[in-house]
Amino acid sequence: MSTAILSTVADYVARHESGHTHSSWALLNSSVPPPAASNRATQLVVDPTPVAETDGIEMQTCGTTAPAEDPELRLPRRGSLFTMIATNALLQFSFFVTVSSAASYAEVLGGSALFSGLTIGIPTVFSGLALIPLTRYDDGRYTRPLIVSYVSLILGNILHAVAYRAKFLYFILIGRIVSGLAFTGFMYTKRYCSDHRIIGIRRRTALASWLVLGQAFGFSAGPFIGGLLYKVGFSNQVFNGYTSPGWVTASFTVFFAILSMCVFKDVPKSRRIFSSNSVEYAANLAGAPATPHPEEYGFSQLTVTQWGVIISMCWSSMTCFFILGSWEANIPVFTAAVFNYTPYAAGNFIALGGIATIPFLLASVRYAPRFQDRITLATGSVIGFAGLVLTLVLLASDKIVVGSFYVCWVLVALGFNLASTCTFSLLSKQFPNSWNGRTSLAIQYSNYCGRVTGAILGGAGVQMGMKNYIALQIGVVGIGALLHMAFWNRLKAKTG
Repeated sequence: MSTAILSTVADYVARHESGHTHSSWALLNSSVPPPAASNRATQLVVDPTPVAETDGIEMQTCGTTAPAEDPELRLPRRGSLFTMIATNALLQFSFFVTVSSAASYAEVLGGSALFSGLTIGIPTVFSGLALIPLTRYDDGRYTRPLIVSYVSLILGNILHAVAYRAKFLYFILIGRIVSGLAFTGFMYTKRYCSDHRIIGIRRRTALASWLVLGQAFGFSAGPFIGGLLYKVGFSNQVFNGYTSPGWVTASFTVFFAILSMCVFKDVPKSRRIFSSNSVEYAANLAGAPATPHPEEYGFSQLTVTQWGVIISMCWSSMTCFFILGSWEANIPVFTAAVFNYTPYAAGNFIALGGIATIPFLLASVRYAPRFQDRITLATGSVIGFAGLVLTLVLLASDKIVVGSFYVCWVLVALGFNLASTCTFSLLSKQFPNSWNGRTSLAIQYSNYCGRVTGAILGGAGVQMGMKNYIALQIGVVGIGALLHMAFWNRLKAKTG
């Protein structure tokens, strides 16, 4: 039996002797592929791989192995990948299916348009509160979070549906809060699509594009089906135009959850093995004080520039969902006031805008991996910004009509959906594999912040004045543009 020292130690010594310091993270941002996560001094070992330790340095048995796949192009089983992408689409659909009839549902039970905006945005608040406890409970895996999402989605939609029969307005809010626990799944689908154990670094942008395609499906099919069910009506106290979106979503989720649990294969359970002396040993070889391995860095090791990259990507992510959420909540209210639209017509308007973006988002699945993420982000932001400026010009000239407003909505929906494809994939490429949980949480909390504030702003957009409403969004995009320009060189990352 032969043994080999993990390359982490040798890499560490070479890096130290060549004068690289831990604060620059130069290796992580260079064009040279970074060392695999399994090469860490502190290693994740999948049971039941035998590991031996000698003098504090991990030793692993070498044997005859099949040719290894390119780790940068790694993908999981198709059934499992389909489950995560489809779960994201289901959650997006559930989030938006109530948008078209939310204002009318709240009004018939005594609520206001602002209350309807609150019911659209409030799930993300409670989703954010639930994320930290759930990440401590998930063991780094995905089956438990999926079960939590499915069960919460079923119960939340049932509560939302029974509000009409109970004649209790706050059942709508309670149902959406319970559904908010299900929306923790947004973070897990992102984390899965950047998990270095199953996903290669050059697959992340493409998978992020698939997630955004599911997002486009959600805000297209959700309002359309919700508006269609409202129009059909089903005039009885239990199943009618207001309650049917909840019943339909809950019923479909039951069947989808059963199917998912049959085809989904979770990542192997891991145990962490610590080699307490490996870093000190490497430092002694180099004749220098011990310095932590990049995989073990905490927030205290970040430089000002690295903090800038994190803030820039989080702001961009928040901006995308802030603007998309505000428009989706505002369109039913604004079109009802200006064009006398019913919830059905407003749902169709939102859906048609979303459908118009789908060909472009499908193209991004194919072509976006060929470009740097920062280019895609800038392109999407410029397109969305153009839609906002055009809307402000039309409002200022008092010449807004259905056709021109639709063009504005398509530009906004396309631009900020396209921009949202790469915020998380770009950030995940900037930091070590061990930071995947931290970066996914940072981006998801940014998404939540954007969704809840955007939905509330959209509900109040007509009351505060549409010009002020659009001007505020332009200001938010402008701040993001300044951050992009300031850290443009640091946003360079691998394509794919």
